[in-house]
Amino acid sequence: MCGIAGLFDLANRSVDPAATARAMAETLAHRGPDGADVWGDAAAGIGLGHRRLAIVDLTPTGAQPMFSADSRYVISYNGEVYNFRELRRELGADGHTFRGTSDTEVMLAAFSQWGVEKASRRFVGMFAFAVFDRTERALHLVRDRLGIKPLYWTSAGDHFLFGSELRALIAHPSFRKDIDREAVSAFLRYSYVPTPATIFRGVHKLPPGSILTIRPGGQPQIRSYWDLRDVVSQCPRDGVTAAEAANGLHELLGTSVRQRMIADVPLGAFLSGGIDSSVVVALMQACSERPVRTFTVGFREAAYDEAPRAREVAWHLGTNHTEVVLDENSALGLVPQIADWFDEPFADSSQLPTYLVSRVTREHVTVALSGDGGDELFGGYPKYEMLARTWRGIGHFPRGMRALAGRTLRAVPEPALALAGRWLLDPGRAERLAEKTRRFAAALGARDCDEAAAAIDAVGTDDAALVPGATGSLYPRRLAVSMPDLVSRMQAQDMANYLPDDILTKVDRCSMAVSLESREPLLDHRVVEFVWSLPPGLRRGNEPKALLKSVLQRYLPLTLFDRPKRGFSVPLGKWLAGPLRGWAEDLLSPAKIANEGLLDAASVSRLWQRHLSNHEQNATALWNILMLRAWSERWLKQ
Repeated sequence: MCGIAGLFDLANRSVDPAATARAMAETLAHRGPDGADVWGDAAAGIGLGHRRLAIVDLTPTGAQPMFSADSRYVISYNGEVYNFRELRRELGADGHTFRGTSDTEVMLAAFSQWGVEKASRRFVGMFAFAVFDRTERALHLVRDRLGIKPLYWTSAGDHFLFGSELRALIAHPSFRKDIDREAVSAFLRYSYVPTPATIFRGVHKLPPGSILTIRPGGQPQIRSYWDLRDVVSQCPRDGVTAAEAANGLHELLGTSVRQRMIADVPLGAFLSGGIDSSVVVALMQACSERPVRTFTVGFREAAYDEAPRAREVAWHLGTNHTEVVLDENSALGLVPQIADWFDEPFADSSQLPTYLVSRVTREHVTVALSGDGGDELFGGYPKYEMLARTWRGIGHFPRGMRALAGRTLRAVPEPALALAGRWLLDPGRAERLAEKTRRFAAALGARDCDEAAAAIDAVGTDDAALVPGATGSLYPRRLAVSMPDLVSRMQAQDMANYLPDDILTKVDRCSMAVSLESREPLLDHRVVEFVWSLPPGLRRGNEPKALLKSVLQRYLPLTLFDRPKRGFSVPLGKWLAGPLRGWAEDLLSPAKIANEGLLDAASVSRLWQRHLSNHEQNATALWNILMLRAWSERWLKQ
């Protein structure tokens, strides 16, 4: 895992592109504390910078930027290619020789053998890399299939810039901080800026599974080498039994986990005690000769504490378990630092526990496997079946009647909903009941079930008055897929949008903020393709994650994991009205907001006062606004 950055001067006027690339890469030192280097060719106008977190081949033969043996290709690369040993044997049989033991050297040989696009299709892993073809004077940017690793790019005048994070682009002298108001509006709605947009106008995220190619005198050309739409739209296999599906998944997951345990540094795993992380740890322990290192961060507030569950799983599997239980102040003290970890506005509040578990884990190991992607791939989110059941019951009613039902539901006083939630639900789920009820009420008036699903995905606020000048026209990309069941379509949309833009962004930034590499075995593209090749009845079974549970049951008793889902969350509403109130009121100062000009101060003030008075539960919407304001204070006033 590393940080990459660079530039391509299309007018070829840069005196020293290497020096500029070095300055850009230095902003990514947290992603690569083990080394730094740069390569540039002033005649070609190209500069590639690299910050190294040494994981495989810790010697200088693994350092980057690195040249292919024939000197045609030079690469700056972030990530891991897990099948590099198999590719190395194949390439060696074709006459390629290698100086070291890194996957980077194997990638370069693959480019020489097959070309960049064909080679990328053969890589199994997570990656974002820039490779310059010195023969064709072409720069290629490539991002992994599921979007595990980030890659940003822009054209600033005659300069084409790229980097692992926005801060690397901001470091270029020609970068302009022009805010995209549509991105601001979308961020307040979803808690992230949807790909390919960013918070800055004209700056882009490279979509997952894509290759961008640019040559002097030309424009960037983007094409897919792997398309999630094709994967989720494939015809399901016929005649597959539940046992065959479970056996096939078990074998693929075992291979995925074993390959992700290859490292020349200490390795462990995040363990929450939920199904996803438990199956990863179980498979790790099954192929390890010694106890696997596992890590959990717990909270003293029982409703948000996952430590007891994780402790039970760790004991049963026999892992070497580290558990740190924190009080509220430990998390609250980090809130002002969030804008340092995220150089683009990001507001999934589970960023706090994710950072904390990453920080604890990094004190012991350099690589950690995680269970990210399980909810999207195996249908674990409660919203899937909830909306499908609801629509089966009311979808045939006229839209006007459904909209009236939604307005009636919205009219229920939120204090009454909160009281009901405290009686019927655990505190962790009850806190945001009112917010979720509002989203559900809005979905009832949708034209069809897919529009209803999109309404539920809007977790923040859709108040157009909050962002003057915005039309609200930026939405997550919708996959043009034809699948008969709503749950499958919702899963596909989440894998295309919410997974890379929220979940994987959160894990990447929080882990890399402490120089920890996170690996996601559930998102091996071979696993993804296999699961989506199964009929919906086998993929999900009669309950969420039934297929994944059938694998986990081979290692753990059902009583240890067949429990209600608990999110990785914090008591946000309580914090905003209590210990974080001073911090929040400073950022929400009407004078500061008016001076900044991004938001309407009066609308923000109304939202804040309604929350404080307990008239409305607006924790998510307010957290989005606060994260935008904290980001602005950190990144727009430099």
